[in-house]
Amino acid sequence: MKILFAGTPAIAVPALAALTETGLTAAVLTNPDRPSGRKRIPEPSPVKQFALEHGLEIFQPESISGELIQEIRTKGFDTLITFAYGKIFRENFLSIFTGGAFNIHPSLLPRHRGASPINAAILAGDRETGISIQKMALKMDSGDIVMQMRFPLDGTETAQSLSEDVAAKTAAMIPEFITKLQTGTLSGNPQDDSMATYCRIISKEEGKIDWKLDVAAIEQNIRGFFPWPGTYTQAGDRTLTITKASVYAGTAFRDESVQPGTVLGTDKGRGIIIQTGKGLLAVERVKPQAKNEMDWKSFLNGAKNFTGTVLGDIT
Repeated sequence: MKILFAGTPAIAVPALAALTETGLTAAVLTNPDRPSGRKRIPEPSPVKQFALEHGLEIFQPESISGELIQEIRTKGFDTLITFAYGKIFRENFLSIFTGGAFNIHPSLLPRHRGASPINAAILAGDRETGISIQKMALKMDSGDIVMQMRFPLDGTETAQSLSEDVAAKTAAMIPEFITKLQTGTLSGNPQDDSMATYCRIISKEEGKIDWKLDVAAIEQNIRGFFPWPGTYTQAGDRTLTITKASVYAGTAFRDESVQPGTVLGTDKGRGIIIQTGKGLLAVERVKPQAKNEMDWKSFLNGAKNFTGTVLGDIT
């Protein structure tokens, strides 16, 4: 067995490391270096960086061409394992892997098929999520499931923390997956397409807070969009990004007649209290425009008379 691993971001690195320990992974397929930072200097993906450090062959095509397919076939790669590669494979590429082509997807398929399943689980308020390893199919995330891990969510996860957890749990699945693959004991269970839900690529605009929403939805957005695209609002002529908040259950500020987005005051143990369409949000940490992230008390030291401010688009 000779494995080609396709992946790009940091979440894929622990799985690649676990595969590399088996001695079966000989090369990686990852996205080309992309400009990063203020100087826009091209930087390698986390998967490429790992490959460089461990002497793995690297393929970085802009697209999957016939020339690349022939090279991979010639070099004898018979098994493909992908995790967050970022491109869709066609049949002419998948067909060269006689040992099978498998995709690692961080959700309980068929729930949250698509590009942002980790964010989607938080945004939907799911009580559990998981990791599915599926046989690759031409229809997105629709292949037979060969392994699946389930685990609970406690409602405090951010997209960042859940990604880190998924990365570690995926790596832990790899030894059993490889053993079953090598022994021919890996069996697949078809997905129930009628139960499928879908998620899409997240845009920057989705992070803008609609204060008319229920407080639970806003709180889930803050966690689901952290660290990117961030959850932000207008505070006068400046943008304010809220990085940590919680649903406020206190009674001191209850007044449903107040316009959503109004800053009602502070609770010394919970933060800045803001009216939403239904319920109150307690803001613990923020990032003012052009400044570093800070706690709510530090923010108020430089934002006098913040109470009474109406955040967002005033209607």
